[in-house]
Amino acid sequence: MIEGKDNVLILTGSFGEGHVQAAHAIKQAINIRSPKIEATIVDFMEWVHPNLYPLSHYVYMKSLKTCPHIYGYMYEKTYDQSVFSKTINTLLSGGMKKALQMLKMVQPSVIVSTYPFASSVISKLKEYGLITIPLVTVITDYSYHSSWLHPYTDHYLVGSYNMRQKLIRLGISGSKISCTGIPIKPSFLKQRKKEDILKKYHFRPDLPTVLIMGGGDGMMGNGILETEKLNDIPFPVQFIIICGHNEKLRVRLNKQLISSKHIFHIKGYIDYVHDVMAVSDVMITKPGGVTTAEALAMELPMILYKPLPGQEEDNARFLIHSGVAVQAEDGREVIEQITCLLSNQRELEAMKVQTRQIQNKESAFRALKIIDRSKDIQYHEPPEMPTQFLKRKRYARMRKKSLLMNQGQ
Repeated sequence: MIEGKDNVLILTGSFGEGHVQAAHAIKQAINIRSPKIEATIVDFMEWVHPNLYPLSHYVYMKSLKTCPHIYGYMYEKTYDQSVFSKTINTLLSGGMKKALQMLKMVQPSVIVSTYPFASSVISKLKEYGLITIPLVTVITDYSYHSSWLHPYTDHYLVGSYNMRQKLIRLGISGSKISCTGIPIKPSFLKQRKKEDILKKYHFRPDLPTVLIMGGGDGMMGNGILETEKLNDIPFPVQFIIICGHNEKLRVRLNKQLISSKHIFHIKGYIDYVHDVMAVSDVMITKPGGVTTAEALAMELPMILYKPLPGQEEDNARFLIHSGVAVQAEDGREVIEQITCLLSNQRELEAMKVQTRQIQNKESAFRALKIIDRSKDIQYHEPPEMPTQFLKRKRYARMRKKSLLMNQGQ
């Protein structure tokens, strides 16, 4: 902590690249517009469960790849508030003692959460009267889910007006919900000349360009990137394939696609996604919230491939209904959609026009305005601790630690 500065604590979780990307987008916006504010990003799960974190992250990623239907089942069962969803949330929201230690270290004036279970723990600390720090939750998908919604959240930032209306119908006050758009990095605001980017990265200017994004962990690839299938496209295409952290996939594709008639640029994890989006005509992707928000900002039509059961399916429905994306269930449909869209410039242009209706290029800066206002929320008295918790020794100990922490501030 820097003496004399406001401190914003941004809690995130690397169970999904989007949570982390949104956190960094907000921090970059703070650095640009509010340099007097010190922003600290913490991976919440890594902090509160340092020993369990590596195993749980591995199991999470493995389950998404090998048995996504189980994830989808759990998502559906916990979609709305219920006894089951509250039980699951309680199991996944441990770590209040370590969370208090973190807060003592950072001493934030406001907490921003891009990760649902971090929001849950902070809300519980407020419920038990242990802290009074304002909490702003940033929902990083276009869908509602009970895991994001907690009674002691002071403000919600959402990606669409439809989402705002859904939360209002659930009983959340409209004054506590702002449609800022899903936060994306300020680099997506910069205007670039397409010719300069093509030259910089040695891309072909004479070919239609298809960008393939597999998320930060490169989960794209199986079923569509086969030479035989790709050669069914009746004209040559330039593919830019982003494999993320999946180095095995990148190496395999370099060998596998060498005999194709198309041009391939196969990359690992990159920090210039805005550039490759700027020169692409269409993008094939999993419908993660942040990646699709970035594509909307760059007016890039999308082909959504095999959305995972759960929030990706919800995101896909929103994007397709908005007219900015089409969906493909298998490799054959992907080839058909590529051929159809690249052969129909009028349809591509219509999709680009629709992106302008729902994009929020300045989403991170709009989020910053709400966060900055939230710092001024004042609590004259700590929230009352519910009677049922007063007899529980561990909460009594935590309250004592909180009082000691507050005395030291």
